[in-house]
Amino acid sequence: MRLLLLPLLITPLAFAHPEPGTRPGNDPQAAVRTGNGAWSFEAVPHWGELPDGKIIGPTHGGVVVDDQSGLIYVSTDSELSVVVYEPDGKFVRTIAPECRGFHAMAFRQENGKPAIYGAQLNSNKPPLRVCKIDGDGKLLLEIPNATTGEVPGGWGGLTGVAVAPDGSIFASMGYGSNIVHKFDPNGKLIKSFGSKGKDEKQFDTSHGLAVDTRFGAPRLLVADREKRRLVHFDLDGNWIGVHASNLRRPCAISILGDTVAIAELESRVTILDKTGTPVAFLGDNPNKGQWANFGVPPADQRLGIFTAPHGLSFDKAGNLYVQDWNKTGRVTKLTKL
Repeated sequence: MRLLLLPLLITPLAFAHPEPGTRPGNDPQAAVRTGNGAWSFEAVPHWGELPDGKIIGPTHGGVVVDDQSGLIYVSTDSELSVVVYEPDGKFVRTIAPECRGFHAMAFRQENGKPAIYGAQLNSNKPPLRVCKIDGDGKLLLEIPNATTGEVPGGWGGLTGVAVAPDGSIFASMGYGSNIVHKFDPNGKLIKSFGSKGKDEKQFDTSHGLAVDTRFGAPRLLVADREKRRLVHFDLDGNWIGVHASNLRRPCAISILGDTVAIAELESRVTILDKTGTPVAFLGDNPNKGQWANFGVPPADQRLGIFTAPHGLSFDKAGNLYVQDWNKTGRVTKLTKL
């Protein structure tokens, strides 16, 4: 596998209000281009803004897209919980108030209906949990439950979730033990693997997860954030190898065809090909003072330039929706050209 980076390439509403004059996106008004070649995009001005200039509140979560309905789901740490948008950025509704604080989400169609899996880091009540909800926010499953059994390393630091084609559920404890747990579709623990440490097969913040079907038998792709790499395991938890390295603190993964988009906390989104080689860098921020900075106010944000990408998702057309880790909340749509 090729591991070297290329050189740098060009519910009832309850909203908080920003300070006067700080509505994001006022400068500039026109779309801004980013990326290169086949992976060129335009950042859409004012996408996802809420009515009356209101804001969604802290974002420390993820984004998923329902390609059948076209709806985009954005998780928050605010009382809005999960915000639903149309592709053009029009606000639709908020859902699942009891699931406030999804740190990551995974989406799939089940029996023709949408199912959203969330890793709930900021639960209103312990323990932290994995939740499965439908497109309207109805709770369908939570883990742990009566079938789960004892979970090694506990539930502290739940950061990632992914679902295999057979319905198996993976959850990572990236802010705690760094163990990855595998559950059956009903939430029974099947096995646990991984740990925190300096060895090649250990993690240092097993942050985000994705099921990777590009290589035949499905694999689990893990964003090992503080080791600045992506690593592959088979679905039985056996080590396969490093897929990409020298990343800028990768947090989340979205796969479209043979291509992977990575939300990097240090102010960039990177597009990788099937070998793990970068083919485009999006929204790279020249201001290192804004890298991985939760406190960048809307007045200092610039369209098409990221501050702390934490969650993202492709839609079926190759457009990207990117959530920054941000105290007032920030989501950007990148339209593929």
